[in-house]
Formats: sequence, C-alpha cells, structure tokens
Amino acid sequence: MRHALIFAAGLGERMRPLTARTPKPLLLAGGKPLIEWHLERLAAAGVNYVVINTSHLAEQFPQSLGDGSRWGLRIRYAYEGATPLETGGGMLNALPLLGSAPFVAISGDIFCDADFAALPVEPAGLAHLLMVDNPSHHPLGDFALDAKGMLHEHGEPKLTFSGIGVFRPQLLQDWQHAVGEVPGALARPPSFKLSALLRAAMAGHGVSGSYHGGRWTDVGTPERLQQIDAQLRAGSSP
Repeated sequence: MRHALIFAAGLGERMRPLTARTPKPLLLAGGKPLIEWHLERLAAAGVNYVVINTSHLAEQFPQSLGDGSRWGLRIRYAYEGATPLETGGGMLNALPLLGSAPFVAISGDIFCDADFAALPVEPAGLAHLLMVDNPSHHPLGDFALDAKGMLHEHGEPKLTFSGIGVFRPQLLQDWQHAVGEVPGALARPPSFKLSALLRAAMAGHGVSGSYHGGRWTDVGTPERLQQIDAQLRAGSSP
C-alpha cells in the first residue's frame, strides 16, 4: 500500500500560548488530537506506513501516538532538529524513510474530511494537489485548476492548496535549481518551502489537481481551533 508523510514539525507560533507546551498537531479538536483524524483517514484509505516529521517538542509525538499499531499503521518519526526545515526541506529530510514510490503528504495542522482513497495512487505528473475554496484569511488563493485537471501558478479563478497531496520523490530531484539561493537552502540540512518546487513543476505542466468541496479548516489560530472543536463536538458542518 502507499506510504504517507505528515508535516508536524512547525513551531505553531500563531497558536501561542497553546503551543508553548503542546505541538500544534497534538492540540485537541473534537476530543482527539488533530493528527489522529489524519491517521484514522489514512488507515481507512489503505495506507499502512506513515512518516511523521518532527521538531518542536518532538518527544511528545511518540509518547502520544506510539508506533501506530492502534490504527493498524506503522509510524516512523523523522526528526528535523531543533529548527524546522520548512515543507520542502522537511520532505527532503523524510525521503529516505518514504521509499521510491509516490506518497501522500498532509499538513498536520489542518482538518479535512476528504476521502484519501480518492487521491490518485500515481499522479499524472510529479504531484497531485487537493484544492479547496479560498478561506476568508486567504482570499486570493494559490493556484488555478483548469478544465483538464492541471494546476497553474497563474490564471483565474484561483483555489487554495489544502495541504494534502500525492507526490513523486522525483519532485525533489533538482530542488537546488528550483529553489535558488534562498536563505536556508545552503544550510545542512537545507531548509526551503515546497511551493518553489511546485511552481517549477507547474511550468512544465507537471502538477495535477482535484477539488474538494467538503469540510476543510486551516487550524492556524486559537480562534479557528475553537471553532472546529465546537463543530466537531456538535457534529455540524462548518
């Protein structure tokens, strides 16, 4: 079965003081840590191996999640060091644990009710991104999805990248060229954003996408965490 990566290394600065003692993916929403909702959906979709990248309060993840056996998963942890490596650097750091096949990658600080089994096992290009409607805090969106299911950096209307996608390891093959001399790229290990690689791949028509119209929340502030927690406890739709 396919493998998965969960980004869980962020400092959660916008969520302080909640994240002073708890990593953001371990904050509770609907009675369980945010990351557990992902683990349950991954297991239901047939994923059996998950890599979780960690940095801030890293020791709390294995303490809380263990080896993944309670969900029928095998969990491995990829420690990034005391300073998070951003999404691109984090993915690069986790690649040795993920193997050579395409894998699902998910931001640990979102909530989404998408069916992960509906994601392509083999993306048409280097990546396939799940797109959602633009939230009020991100009104301009990220990328345009055309009628053929391909994503573009330019074009209208734009949708927002959900933080969920399927990626081929080859996306990172020439990461230095795509990223350039941004701060952190020359560090060891390197730190850089995944968005630069996605834009470079889009220029070569190498990123497909699909639209999710269901529940999705970027849990980036204490207020949004409170909101999704209340909705999940009440069983209502946002």
